[in-house]
Amino acid sequence: MEETRTRTPAVTTQRRIPGQRTAPPAASPLEHALRYTRERAWDVFPGTWLETVHGAPRCTCADPACPAPGAHPARPRWTDETTGSATTARHLWTTAPRAAVLLPTGRAFDALEVSETAGCLALARLERMAAPLGPVTSSPDARMTFFVLPGAAATVPHTLRRLGWSPAGLDLRTKGEGDWVAAPPTRLGARGPVQWAREPNAANRWLPGADDLVPTLAYACTREAVDRTLAADGT
Repeated sequence: MEETRTRTPAVTTQRRIPGQRTAPPAASPLEHALRYTRERAWDVFPGTWLETVHGAPRCTCADPACPAPGAHPARPRWTDETTGSATTARHLWTTAPRAAVLLPTGRAFDALEVSETAGCLALARLERMAAPLGPVTSSPDARMTFFVLPGAAATVPHTLRRLGWSPAGLDLRTKGEGDWVAAPPTRLGARGPVQWAREPNAANRWLPGADDLVPTLAYACTREAVDRTLAADGT
């Protein structure tokens, strides 16, 4: 029996993913960064942040057309600031307390990113099948990111082709070495914060491989595309 889905608008400020659990809203970027280094042994690095200019939030990169205001690396050589040390993280966020909390991929984990609509469908199916799941984020630009074992970025295209899908035909993005993801409580402009759809905890410390999730994510992406086409045709 298929689950009933509700369409999510592209831009929202207060979204709720079924089963979503988030850290206390009062937790600062520093507290989150320290938690990631201590509890998960994840590397972290600070990004840009938001400043209010003429009553509107603006990214500290000073680009008025910034596509990810307050939620991207502050410098081209951001890898120089990446650290797994809680002491170093404390120093970095003490210097810039509002900086985004960013996590490099290709080290402790890779990431599989899909639309929020496809992500919710995939998450429901994966949990119903009792499939292994790692942490999952939901961002205010209506995207969801699934954490998987490193190496996924190199293998996912082959896996998709083997299963009969064209990688170019799916809204399924991979992030591996040299890339990064934004982690809670990072805010994306006026749209709101990145949140945990499935928070890191003891139960999901061991990450799944990409092959555990790709078939369901690919199906969900295809299902969303079909539904969107049918809606556009008025059928």
